[in-house]
Amino acid sequence: MLPVKTPRRDPAPSRLRYRLTRLWLRPGFRRLANFGLPMLAGLLAAWTLMAEYDLRGRAMLAYERMREAIVDQPQFVITRIDIPDVSPDLAEQIRVAAFVDLPASSLEVDVVSVRARIEALDAVERARVRALASGVLEIRAIERVPVVVWRSGPGLQLLDPAGVRVAEVDSRLRRPDLPLIAGEGAAGQVPEALELFALARPLHDRIRGLVRMGERRWDLVLDRDQVIRLPETGAAAALAHVMDLQAAEDLMDRDLTVVDMRDPRRPILRLGENAVAELVRVRAMVAGEDA
Repeated sequence: MLPVKTPRRDPAPSRLRYRLTRLWLRPGFRRLANFGLPMLAGLLAAWTLMAEYDLRGRAMLAYERMREAIVDQPQFVITRIDIPDVSPDLAEQIRVAAFVDLPASSLEVDVVSVRARIEALDAVERARVRALASGVLEIRAIERVPVVVWRSGPGLQLLDPAGVRVAEVDSRLRRPDLPLIAGEGAAGQVPEALELFALARPLHDRIRGLVRMGERRWDLVLDRDQVIRLPETGAAAALAHVMDLQAAEDLMDRDLTVVDMRDPRRPILRLGENAVAELVRVRAMVAGEDA
């Protein structure tokens, strides 16, 4: 009988063992196996233990009690809000926007959010909020000061020197002390409008306002239905010339309806009805004498 041959064992690793060996050689896998898995197991065990014995609820309750004990300390309690150096109306708007119920703890008041709500007000340029040790929440705000009234459509807006909206008014009589501008694009030209109002100061009592025409130029409107039409460029120089004529010859006191300065080299005057009738009468008289 022939002897049975035992098959030789292949010394090469199996495919599964080879893949596991290659996987183990990766640093990330080794870190996960050595640190991540034990940590995850520990967290799961701790969570299970806390849930079983209600330790989580007890820990949260203890934390809340400790937090309340710290927050309610007298040195952290805010009992007053100070808003210095602003108008009473704005101070009331700031109190409402701050939305802080007193007494409050300085540890619970989010001064960043309070400042953001205050700076969202039209009348506030910027603000600073801080909790003082004396139990005072100090709010310092830089108030936008309106310089003109802008008629835009049916509404009236108060604008600051930069043309930024300060507030809305329901009637021109609310701020008769401020000059009036009107028309689309007028809000973006507030500095030029203020310059023109300053030049027209000799006619201050007669000025009704400045109207922006086609978002390109200004018309200065006076009482008695008089209009000074200014050019697109050099409006200040053209108006200064009209004011010189007013000072020398009382130009705007005459029976005129329009002083057209759109072409400063060729000013055009439009006479009023009475002046036209008088001119016709004088011409007829002269023609009769010549005949």
